[in-house]
Amino acid sequence: MVSRRHRITGVPRPVPTVPTVLRALAVPLALALSACSGGVHGTPGGPGLRDPYFPKAGNGGYDVSHYDLNLAYDPAGGHRLTGTATITARATQDLSAFDLDLKGLDVHEVTVEGRRARFNRTGQELTVRPHDDLAADETFRVTVRYSGTPVTITDPDGSEEGWLRTADGALGLGEPTGSMAWFPGNNHPSDKASYDMTVTVPKGLQAVSNGELTGESSSGGRTTFTWHTDRPMASYLATVAVGHYDISRYTIGSKHLPVYVAVDPTQAKASRKVLAKIPEIIEWEEINFGPYPFSSTGAIVDRPDDAGYALETQNRPVFPGAPDTGTLVHELAHQWYGDSVTPKTWRDMWLNEGFATYAEWLWAEDHGGDTCQQTFESRYKNGDNGIWAYPPAKPSSAAHISDSPVYERGAMVLHKIRQKVGDDTFYDIIQGWAAAHRYGNADTDDFTAYVEKKAPDEDFDEIWKDWLYGEGKPDHP
Repeated sequence: MVSRRHRITGVPRPVPTVPTVLRALAVPLALALSACSGGVHGTPGGPGLRDPYFPKAGNGGYDVSHYDLNLAYDPAGGHRLTGTATITARATQDLSAFDLDLKGLDVHEVTVEGRRARFNRTGQELTVRPHDDLAADETFRVTVRYSGTPVTITDPDGSEEGWLRTADGALGLGEPTGSMAWFPGNNHPSDKASYDMTVTVPKGLQAVSNGELTGESSSGGRTTFTWHTDRPMASYLATVAVGHYDISRYTIGSKHLPVYVAVDPTQAKASRKVLAKIPEIIEWEEINFGPYPFSSTGAIVDRPDDAGYALETQNRPVFPGAPDTGTLVHELAHQWYGDSVTPKTWRDMWLNEGFATYAEWLWAEDHGGDTCQQTFESRYKNGDNGIWAYPPAKPSSAAHISDSPVYERGAMVLHKIRQKVGDDTFYDIIQGWAAAHRYGNADTDDFTAYVEKKAPDEDFDEIWKDWLYGEGKPDHP
């Protein structure tokens, strides 16, 4: 209605044309639409990060800062897992939808910022469409409620990961993509986050995870364990172990670093002697690699048939049966190389395994075994042809990212650098590398550039060409 006091009598009012009417209607309509959408018109985030070996791993459009996982598992109750995952993330673009990696399990509800969101499943992709588009740089929370029987995933190399049933419980292992079997997330090493893990199990069982145990309570025949990981962690390094364990807790060093060790009772006697070396190994690795990067350490030892390999899960590595000293040294060295300094893609696995393997060589050299030079020469002369199957920085396929060229030839690259620069500069390099990229991600180009910067008067072209990227066995050791 037109206000009477603004009406001029005696002057005919012009009749608005159709375009004038449309323009008048467009303003409030645009404002209404803007109010509904927040003025954001996003596009979907990518369903993968195009990793050279696992292109579907991870997702585009956001960066996770924290996972809050609330899990309940009953081995005797049909191996059913019930979970609520609350993920805090920052949008890296205007988003109309985004993906989470989740394989198997039934999704019951998804909310974004407390409002129910539409979702659909295609393979390992859980696509979420929030009620309102998310703006670039906006921090948001997505909550996923899910349940079901978790699956075991067979890797391209034939090993098993994901959710492994054990004699009295279960073991969650994630390298390279297995974490998506038991919680939704951005399942790629380039997106690291802090974690809170709350796990409820039948009373009498333990639930062991990463970080520090911050709570334990029992009620109604069930026990709940709460774990907190404050330092950034890649999803493949997250673990949960459910079963009967003998628990040891103590502190080491002048900083009173907490140690938490969980051992299956059947492995207690066989592992007691080697696990007693944890304080000595941590002290030795700090001398060689720099300050320990995390707020606790330890180990999880399950039965030999529960997993086919050891894994450097953050804070406390997992072992299938009692480890030997070399394996314990190797997996604890990963806390620096792999867990704290994490590869940008799975192509850079040698930055994990070459370093941890060379840690074994160094330990032997310092504890009455072969020198690193002797080990190097032995590998060069007597190593099987598998060592030379491909360059450590360019694995031939996803099925071979954990083969001997990545481990043994990767360690040989480090030894060649040591030969070139001498011990003083070499230790400056490996300690400085761990410090420069602490809690971050790095790739092979970052490493070679760092080495060249630390030893500017040396020429590393031959090492990079023949040992790091070269095909076949180099002509001269």
